[in-house]
Amino acid sequence: MKTSDFDYFLPENLIAQTPAEPRDSSRLLVYDRKADAVYHKTFRDIKQFLKKGDLLVRNNTKVLPARMFAYTVNGGKVEVLLLKRFNLNEWEVLVKPGKKAKPGVVLTISNELSLKVLSTDENAGSRRVEFIYDGVFEDIISRVGEMPLPPYITEKLKDRDRYQTVYAKVDGSAAAPTAGLHFTNELLAELEDMGVEIADVLLHVGLGTFRPVKADDITDHHMHSEYYEIDKINAEKINKAKREGRRVIAVGTTAVRTLESAADEFGFVKEGGKDTEIFIYPPYKFKCVDALITNFHLPKSTLLMLVSSLSTREKMLELYNTAVSENYRFFSFGDAMLIL
Repeated sequence: MKTSDFDYFLPENLIAQTPAEPRDSSRLLVYDRKADAVYHKTFRDIKQFLKKGDLLVRNNTKVLPARMFAYTVNGGKVEVLLLKRFNLNEWEVLVKPGKKAKPGVVLTISNELSLKVLSTDENAGSRRVEFIYDGVFEDIISRVGEMPLPPYITEKLKDRDRYQTVYAKVDGSAAAPTAGLHFTNELLAELEDMGVEIADVLLHVGLGTFRPVKADDITDHHMHSEYYEIDKINAEKINKAKREGRRVIAVGTTAVRTLESAADEFGFVKEGGKDTEIFIYPPYKFKCVDALITNFHLPKSTLLMLVSSLSTREKMLELYNTAVSENYRFFSFGDAMLIL
């Protein structure tokens, strides 16, 4: 299967630049695979399609204000983007322009934070760096950092909390698990009152999720690595739902990647944490996930390949073309899709 097989035409005016207000007022395209039926709704109408016993699995990662600006000893300005934490002080980062960040170079971000470049990864275009600071790293970057919005969002975000889910808890992501942005605390409470159960998993989203697939043949694409974790309590919730034949509904592709990485051949997940490079594309037999809440993804992206696996490539492109013709909003701040 070729990368070009997952292309579609998207008018630029349909790329959402600002989040919906309120969160659950975004639109929702529902696709029922069994009935081959499509419904056009508002996100808060998702209650009509969920039922008692369903298990919603969401990713409770929290986006770091991972975009910072640093200066060389000569006053040159560089952009630094946090990607992945190796240990207390060492991170993988992107630096632009890279020529100013050779091994051994020290860059100053503020009077309380600087970094030293340790090594380069030519394949990924990233750097391994050591941060030098006094105090709590997370507190410092909350003061000096900006939210790392995707490159297709050109408007400045007025409220940084709008690029966080209402249930974000564990610092570590370079991008938001955007399917969860549509939920409000009130909607989640209503779903629980209906008897819908909620489980939390963790996957720290890397910027590799936005990297284009450059290979012509999708099987030649090397998937980026991301850290995931499922604790004992939530693993038991997921496995109980599988044993009882209840639907496991993933909130976003990151929850899918977590569940499918942790699942055995029968769909039962193991507790614990590790890195995953899972690449899901058609045809793929899902082990744990029964349904998916997701946004509309970039043409020729690994995320579009993943959601196509819940149906077929042809059907997903048909649905995307329908969304375009109906003027749905696309990408991170855009509208949502529910695949049943």
